[in-house]
Amino acid sequence: MARNETFFIDGPAGRLEALLQHPEGPPRGGALVCHAHPLQGGIMHFKLVFRAAKVLQEAGYACLRFNFRGVGGSAGVHDGGIGEQDDVRAALGELDRRFPGLPQILGGFSFGSVMALEVAATLPRADGLFGLGFPLRNIPDPSFLSRIKAPLLLIQGERDPFGPGGDLRNLLSQLKIRAELEIVPGADHFFTGLEAQAMELLRGFVTALPPP
Repeated sequence: MARNETFFIDGPAGRLEALLQHPEGPPRGGALVCHAHPLQGGIMHFKLVFRAAKVLQEAGYACLRFNFRGVGGSAGVHDGGIGEQDDVRAALGELDRRFPGLPQILGGFSFGSVMALEVAATLPRADGLFGLGFPLRNIPDPSFLSRIKAPLLLIQGERDPFGPGGDLRNLLSQLKIRAELEIVPGADHFFTGLEAQAMELLRGFVTALPPP
């Protein structure tokens, strides 16, 4: 039976507030969805983060969301995207502990997509990666994407002011990055009014991943 579980993870700057959405039946893997920028109102309950987690839960994954340090009930203070990567690693460690040996999917929205993919670029393995609203124009050096080897889906709004879909397509081509890029026509950074379309793209990617 699908259910939600709330708890705290031992993070590098103190405890991290977390929520785990269990799927119907035995999980096919674990998934982690990271939220947007803490100083811009980002929180694990943000609509796009919740909807992405729901897609993963419905696809059979146990999906973990958490609040970065200094957000909600999480300890610590914002660390400019450095310590937040350690928060991601702590959350992945929790998934490893609870679901050892199962595949993992990692992704996020906006700032959360950057944190997730920067960590993924250092991992020995990952089974699926995704980014929603990747804020390309806010990233001094996005070349870390070229170190990612796992299947990667980027879902971008055509009119995203932080990284229009066309700009992201050009970057992937220049760096010869192997990634699946889906540009949602007319969409802004938050996919306003087009959230369902973005979620269907994520659903298609997740369900097409090889079975465990």
